[in-house]
Parts: sequence; C-alpha cells; structure tokens
Amino acid sequence: MPRPHKPASLFRYFNSSPEVIRLVVLMYVRFPLSLRNVEDLLFERGIDICHEAVRHWWNRFGPMFAGTSAASG
Repeated sequence: MPRPHKPASLFRYFNSSPEVIRLVVLMYVRFPLSLRNVEDLLFERGIDICHEAVRHWWNRFGPMFAGTSAASG
C-alpha cells in the first residue's frame, strides 16, 4: 500500500527556517529599511544572514506573502 503523499514545502531548499524567512520578508516590506539594514537588525538579534538572502527571499516569497495577507485581511 503506498504512503500518502505530503505536499512539498515551499521552503524545502532553504537552510533557514520558514519563520526566519517570513520575519525577514515582513521586516523588509513593513519598515522603510534597506537590505543591509535588515541584515544588521537581524545580526544584532543573533540571526546571521546576508543582505543578498534578504533580496532573494523577497523576490521569491514577497508576492506569495502579499497575496495571503491581502486575502486574509
């Protein structure tokens, strides 16, 4: 008997947790910060990411997060 197929996570190829990715994208969108400002703020809180990761995650997940938040509120 085959096992039920789980839907593939959108975050499966990223080393960071989905919570961190969501936080980074929301910080970049919500506040008038540059990519490097987001990088610096997170570094102060113990999250070491590159500003290019912020850009990549925004390009990849920004439209998806915007679509889900617009539909829910």
